[in-house]
Parts: sequence; structure tokens; C-alpha cells
Amino acid sequence: MQLGMVGLGRMGANMTTRLIAGGHSVIAYDRSADAVKASASGGATGANSLADLVKKFTQSPRVVWLMVPSGKPTDDTIDELLGLLASGDMIIDGGNTNYQDGLAAYARCKAKGISLVDAGTSGGVWGLKEGYCLMVGGDDAAVSYCEPIFLTLAPKGGYAHVGPAGAGHFSKMVHNGIEYGLLQAYGEGFEILKKSQFPFDLKQLAEIWRHGSVIRSWILDLAVLAFQADPDLKDVRGWVDDTGEGRWTVQAAIDENVPAPVITLSLLARLASRQDESYSAKVIAALRNQFGGHAIKSEKE
Repeated sequence: MQLGMVGLGRMGANMTTRLIAGGHSVIAYDRSADAVKASASGGATGANSLADLVKKFTQSPRVVWLMVPSGKPTDDTIDELLGLLASGDMIIDGGNTNYQDGLAAYARCKAKGISLVDAGTSGGVWGLKEGYCLMVGGDDAAVSYCEPIFLTLAPKGGYAHVGPAGAGHFSKMVHNGIEYGLLQAYGEGFEILKKSQFPFDLKQLAEIWRHGSVIRSWILDLAVLAFQADPDLKDVRGWVDDTGEGRWTVQAAIDENVPAPVITLSLLARLASRQDESYSAKVIAALRNQFGGHAIKSEKE
């Protein structure tokens, strides 16, 4: 198939490479001319704007895949494409879009006769080699037409049409919420081991847990690589970012009256990791001193 790829960051560029290797023709665009040049050197057709990308299609209907930051960048890109594409064309949003924003964009596209497919995409920087897990939502006809693209990007068994518009982004949101909980559990477990009385080799434990253990996983495989590169993680600051999906999962759980304490607490732990000094902890220390005479550590200690 012929398709356009908008956004050539860590995932978009690798997806472009995997698609070309799979026999597809890719027209690539990014705001970075260097990123476009790099993809063009790998066999893509470079474009210098969205308008240029649309003009370079030789097949119809046109399919444009977006791998741009969620929120306004995605909305703005979709809206610009709506002025360039024609009825019957298709847009695939493979970014981490909030499913509610995705449903609003789906309605805008449908009003123009353009299909919007939401592809929850997991695989990160390893996707080029391992393939991408794809949770795809959208109208049956559009998803069916784009299926050769999904089958090329995904490993065997790693792609499914999971439901109507919005279902792809919603399932990817929950997928990332689960990821938050898994990462937190591994992090806490390794900290308990490190601070124990025993001289554990964390890489060694992570390695043997990969074989026959009930907690073996791909995340554990990556832990081995991390400890191998930096056994004490001396060059890693304990500051953990989030890109929104955990927050949205917690909000969905609240909206649906679903108790989700592990995912919620893992999100809060990420927020706590960003505090150099917790003001609430200062208040608690001061109050303990007031009512019980408990010792306070000064800023100088």
C-alpha cells in the first residue's frame, strides 16, 4: 500500500522503516527537515509540508498515519488534513490521544466524508525489531482497507480490530495504566532488595527471574539490560514522567465506579518522584512535633 507518515520521532521513523521493509510505499513528513531526510535515505518519499505530502500520493483513497504528540498538535494536524484530503480518504491516529478527543476528531472527519481510525500503538523503540502491538478502533470498512499496514507493523497475533471509533485509544489508555502498576511493583521490589541486609546482585536476580518465574516479563528483560548498563543506577535520577494515559485511566475508573487502587497509587508515586522536597511532609513533621514532641530534622541536617 501507499501511505503517508506524519511524525518521524522515535516511533514514527522506525515504523516507516518497518513499513518500507514490508513492501509499502511511504511518503514521510516531519517538521524537522533532518528527520525527513533520514527517512528518505531509507527509502521513503520525503515531503516538506502536509500539503506536499498529500500531493505526492499516486493512489486513492489516500491513507495518512499520524504519530505526533497528543492534544493540540494532533488536533491541528487533523484539521489541516481535513482541508487537503477528499471524501473517502483515511487518517490513522497512532498517537496516545485521549479517547474523548479522538471521538470528537472522528466526528469532525466523518462530517467531511473522511474516516478516522484510532490505532493504540505499543512497542516503543523496540517496535522496529519486535513489531508493534496494535489495538485498532474504527469503522469496519476503513479498518479492513488499512489492515495490510497493521499486519506489517504488528508481530504475529499482535493486531486486532478491537471495536468502533475510540476503542483503540481507550484500550491503549488502559494498557498504559496497567504498565504504570507493573513498573511500580518492579521498582518497589528491587528497592526492598537493595536496602536489605543481603548483598544481592540485582541484575543476577532479574536474570534468573526471567526463566521459569511467575513474574517473568519483557519489562524484566529490560531490567536486566538496565542493571547491566548501570548496576547501581547511579546515572539515573529518580524522577518519573507521565504522558497522560495513567491519569486518564484513573479518571475512567472513577467515571465507571471501578476501584483501581494499584494504578491510582502508581500514578501518585510518579508525582511524588518529582518533588525535591515535599511540603506536605514538612507540615506532617511540624504537626507531629506539636502534638507529640517528635524530633524534627532541620534543612541543614
